[in-house]
Amino acid sequence: MFEFAPGRYRNIIRNLWRFSLLGLVALVLYVLAVSYNFLWLFGGMPSLKALENPKSEEASEIYTADGQLLGKYYVENRTPIEISQVSPNVTSALLATEDARFIKHSGIDPRSLFRAVSGLLTFKDASSSGGGSTLTQQTAKNLFDTRQEELKGVLGHVPIISLVISKTKEWILAVRLERNYTKQEVMMMYLNTVSFGNNTYGIKTAAKTYFNKEPWNLGVEEAALLVGMLKNPTLYNPRLFEERAKDRRNVVLSQMKKYKFLTQDQFVTYKNKPLKLDFSVENQNTGMAAYFRSVIRDDIKRWIRQYNKENDADLDLYTSGLKIHTTIDSRMQAYAEEAVMTNMRDQQRKFYEHWRGRNPWVQKDSRTKKYVEIPGFIESVARRTSRYKQLKAVYGNDEKAIWQDMRKPVKMKVFVYGGRRNEKDTTMSPLDSIKYYKRLLNTGFMSMDPRSGYVKAWVGGINFKHMKFDHVRQSRRQPGSTFKPFVYLTAMDQGFVTPCSHITDQPTTFAHGEDNNGGPAWTPHNSNGKYSYRSLSLREALGQSINTVSAQLIKKTRAAEVIKYAHDMGIESKDLPENPTLCLGTGDVSVYEMVAAYCAFANGGMRVKPMMIYKITDKNGNVLKLFHPDANQVISPNRAYEMLHLMRGAVEEPNGTAQRLRTQYKLLEGGNEIAAKTGTTSNYSDAWFMGMTQHLVSGLWVGGDDRPIHFRTIELGQGGRQAMPAWAMYMQKVYKDPTLTSYRPEPFRKPNNFKIDCGGYHIDSSQRYIPPKVVPEDEEEILQ
Repeated sequence: MFEFAPGRYRNIIRNLWRFSLLGLVALVLYVLAVSYNFLWLFGGMPSLKALENPKSEEASEIYTADGQLLGKYYVENRTPIEISQVSPNVTSALLATEDARFIKHSGIDPRSLFRAVSGLLTFKDASSSGGGSTLTQQTAKNLFDTRQEELKGVLGHVPIISLVISKTKEWILAVRLERNYTKQEVMMMYLNTVSFGNNTYGIKTAAKTYFNKEPWNLGVEEAALLVGMLKNPTLYNPRLFEERAKDRRNVVLSQMKKYKFLTQDQFVTYKNKPLKLDFSVENQNTGMAAYFRSVIRDDIKRWIRQYNKENDADLDLYTSGLKIHTTIDSRMQAYAEEAVMTNMRDQQRKFYEHWRGRNPWVQKDSRTKKYVEIPGFIESVARRTSRYKQLKAVYGNDEKAIWQDMRKPVKMKVFVYGGRRNEKDTTMSPLDSIKYYKRLLNTGFMSMDPRSGYVKAWVGGINFKHMKFDHVRQSRRQPGSTFKPFVYLTAMDQGFVTPCSHITDQPTTFAHGEDNNGGPAWTPHNSNGKYSYRSLSLREALGQSINTVSAQLIKKTRAAEVIKYAHDMGIESKDLPENPTLCLGTGDVSVYEMVAAYCAFANGGMRVKPMMIYKITDKNGNVLKLFHPDANQVISPNRAYEMLHLMRGAVEEPNGTAQRLRTQYKLLEGGNEIAAKTGTTSNYSDAWFMGMTQHLVSGLWVGGDDRPIHFRTIELGQGGRQAMPAWAMYMQKVYKDPTLTSYRPEPFRKPNNFKIDCGGYHIDSSQRYIPPKVVPEDEEEILQ
């Protein structure tokens, strides 16, 4: 039997100590060398400032005025929260599965380190050798990418050595994190940064995405599923691999039982529960006010650029976690979206029926005066699409190959009214999909408080996911007769007429060259092509939208003066035609500027700029900017009230174009007053409605995205039929909501010492005008 000699045994012990001490010294020197990038061999480390203020890409959040989350701007969808906002079920599952000794170690667990080193020595990946990393190390890895090119030294490009160096850096950072933060803070850094797949980062977003819950409401089995996904979010995606995800969830539950977070009975109960997901990925296409969020994004970016320039800052909309507080009211936004969609569904049904068996892209034949289909319309639209341009780059001038591809059926999702999330799966060619979408009517709606300028609701179209063009601020269309109030205002303010004036409905001709009339002599007609030759009050004429009266007024004022008043009131368009046709609304404007301009009638003559954002804070709640109303007096309070009085005629006068607000929708009950104006263009391409109450001005446009797409008759194509129902339904919903106390039915408030005495009726600041008995409404006017 072999035996060690005592002297030899002591030498072995001595050598072991010597090698251990040398190894320890070498380890310390190695760690120091990595920490300080000795001879630029190891690459840099995150700075002390970065360690004290660890950054992760945080989504900026948009809130309504009543505190509801509207949506987010992000690269990585992440919203950090505090540990008090997380269910104990989550932390228990996390500790049991990822780092049971988290409370005991100081960033590096010797047992985990041994597993990791063993894996490296046997050329295995650390994760395959049993994990190795503590929660703190994983947090360091999530927060500070030690493998990025900027932090690589000379040795950072050697395969095995680079991995060892990166792991070393993570260990060093883990120890530093433990020195700077509490265990709870480190745990929340991890839960706020880790990925759960589907561009979902952090436990708050994961709870919302997979279960439509807040993180503090997660049950045991839900928490176990989410924690189980952390091992590999793709492999254990419960939507794609349900059984695999369930098995992984049960492994987590088993670990929770092992570490006494669950009893045996609880484990069995939760293990047998099925997966119950309520999955919905947050993105720019989902959620409330999607068009509004898209439009204000560029406004916020401009503000950020200016703020960074003035404050030497580096804010970023997608990563800085800003909190943007908007003026939108979530209740009113919901009512607007509901009303608009209800109306558009009804209008679309009528449109399909109206054009059954025919294509709606038409133009009038100059000889027969009948509508005929525009040849090659769809092909001309197709040539403007990105798909056609991509095919053009591939096939060059081979038009036959391009059109073959454009006619090839492919699987796609298209917008539909109804169905799951208003879309359906189908198979059609790109050319057929263009035809499908060109048959759809669209809309833009905006509601604004004229006192503050706060925009309360914004609906830019029928479906943002499939049609992203905004019809509130981006789109400009002819407003038709909704432009007439600016003509009336100019004529009254310049002294040509008074609220008591009467004008005869009779032909009015503009000679060639008169007031910049560049064409032949022009005589505008009324909607029915007839003239009543009756003497009408301004209130009757505006209420019935008599074209000849508007023509006579602009003949007195001249178009240039009307444009000046329109601009003063808030119309921003520079393309208003300086000729007599302006009196019938032939210049393109947006819903946004029309609503803003009408607010000056409702608020006593103040032009108030629409406000969409009232406050921006940083991620910690520090106020970066407070926005204030921008208003100035443009017309007198008396003149503004006179205009309201005239526009009430559309609702109250016999044959008023909006009297259904009183008769059908019952919106004048309770002493309420409404001033309104309908608008329709000559071929029914554009239908408008503008409505004002004491504290709310709202307007909308309805029509085809392309002007040749429209109804063919006034019965269907007028603003009072296409647009007004949405406004009426919206106001009904607002009035029925007892929490919206600022927008109750009430009369318009008259200026002090205000008085109109026209002999036939009398109105002053203490009395309301009671209109005569009404008769059935007449048809809306059109441009001829």
